[in-house]
Amino acid sequence: MAEQTGSLWKTALRGRCPRCGEGRLYDGFLQVADHCDHCGLDYGFADSGDGPAVFVIMIVGFLATGGVLYTEFTYEPPLWLLVSIWGPLTVILCLSFLYWLKGALIGQQYLTKAEQGQREGQGHKDQG
Repeated sequence: MAEQTGSLWKTALRGRCPRCGEGRLYDGFLQVADHCDHCGLDYGFADSGDGPAVFVIMIVGFLATGGVLYTEFTYEPPLWLLVSIWGPLTVILCLSFLYWLKGALIGQQYLTKAEQGQREGQGHKDQG
């Protein structure tokens, strides 16, 4: 099994390498780096696909919709105030959750050695 220092969730929250927990996972905000700048792990395996976006839609959608409905029925604020509070808050939640969930899914791929599926006859890249 792959060696990892630290918790998957802590490294995902901090955007760190899934192997050493020290190097940066991202080169920019959501762009995955080519390799770890601390231990040299090649991030070529990292392909989180649309998974993080689906989780973000479900989680933040639930939280934001519940929050908007609660705020509307409890305080009855004007529409402009409701939008000015919940609009930016929803964007911040989406970006935060996307950063964290993308790191968590990439870390999970590393720990389970997940890779692209192969058609029959193509063989595994480690096989001769």
